[in-house]
Amino acid sequence: MPPHDFRRIFITDAIRSGLPPHIAQAIAGHTNINTTMGYHAIYPTETIEAHRAFISRRRALRPAEEYRTPTDTEWEDFLGHFERRKLSVGTCARAYGTACIHEHACVRCSLLRPDPAQRGRLVEIRDNLLDRITEAEREGWLGEIEGLQVSLAGAEGKLAQLEAAQKHNQHAVHLGMPTFEQTAGRST
Repeated sequence: MPPHDFRRIFITDAIRSGLPPHIAQAIAGHTNINTTMGYHAIYPTETIEAHRAFISRRRALRPAEEYRTPTDTEWEDFLGHFERRKLSVGTCARAYGTACIHEHACVRCSLLRPDPAQRGRLVEIRDNLLDRITEAEREGWLGEIEGLQVSLAGAEGKLAQLEAAQKHNQHAVHLGMPTFEQTAGRST
């Protein structure tokens, strides 16, 4: 084992046993506390324990009402929010209890997560927008052209999102993470 491994073990065990880091710094002869803390190994259990302690401290500061069990009606309303986010070309990712700020012009909205199965529909929307822009230019409907171009940019952006997601999924490792329906207690 190289000497630095012994230093890492010593500093980690010393700090975990309660030795203040600045004392470990002096013992190790480091001029900078960040060097000493770089030797201090963080273990997954430490991270989990620190997070649980943080959550406990946070909950102690918040009103208990915030941590009560929701009623069946509140829970159904919460789950219903996500069911109402399903759209013809994907899913709206806006937060619970918020209104649509884009007046349901979903293809323009950055919160729309396109469904890969609806790629054909998005292509039809894009092609239709191109036809409508051509018609508006031919007819001189200048006020129409700008809005159609914004929608066209949105549709092309959603198609680009699907392409990027497809490339990412080809290289992704699926870890068997549960779906929302599974974690919410509903099966699809």
